[in-house]
Amino acid sequence: MSKEKTSFVYVTYIRSTPEKVFEAITRPEIARRYWGHENVSDWKPGSTWEHVRANEQRTVNVLGKVVEVAPPTRLVITWASPAQADDPDSYSRVRFDVEAYQDMVRLTVTHDELEAGSGMAKGIQQGWPIVLSSLKSLLETGQGIDVFAKPLAA
Repeated sequence: MSKEKTSFVYVTYIRSTPEKVFEAITRPEIARRYWGHENVSDWKPGSTWEHVRANEQRTVNVLGKVVEVAPPTRLVITWASPAQADDPDSYSRVRFDVEAYQDMVRLTVTHDELEAGSGMAKGIQQGWPIVLSSLKSLLETGQGIDVFAKPLAA
């Protein structure tokens, strides 16, 4: 019996160009500035990619395969924790759709094929909004936000 799947969609508007948004997602030195991680790959369909924590240990937090690349408008990757990398059913999929929208960009991130109720599903629902807000801040102001910030205790 297959497990129930869910998806998460986040749309943001960024005063930038599709090329700069796409580069920010795929270039490690830019991703590090808003995500605290580097997305490392040669970005060719079928290639592996790793989401590497930009620290001394260079910890791989997420990994997967590149499914589709159409710069600067679309990137599709698979996504799994390293602990579950050997289980094909543990992989979810992330699609970045980057489209020009007047003098800005509409970025739609669709993270689907997630196991409903899983730790990964819960984590990305909290993670994507802050990461994409930081991306927007970096491209619009030159400075990302602290994606590791925790809410203040009440």
